[in-house]
Amino acid sequence: MNTFELRQTIEDYLNQLSPQHLNLIAKLLAYLTEPESQAATQELLDIPGFGETFERGQQQLAEGRVTLSEQLKRKY
Repeated sequence: MNTFELRQTIEDYLNQLSPQHLNLIAKLLAYLTEPESQAATQELLDIPGFGETFERGQQQLAEGRVTLSEQLKRKY
C-alpha cells in the first residue's frame, strides 16, 4: 500500500470512531510525533500497573465518574 492509500484507509477508520476513540487516537498520534517526550512516557510506562491505572482513569473520565478539582473542598 502506498502512502496515499494508507492515508485513505486511516481516514475511513477515523470516520467510524466515537469522540472518545478519536481523542485516544489524537493522543497516540501526538505521542508518535513527539520523540522528545518518548523518554518521559517510557519512564511512566515502566511503572508497574501505570498503564492499567491510566486507562481506568481515562474510562472513568469518559463516563463522568470523576470529581473536578473545582468541586473539591479543602479540609483543614
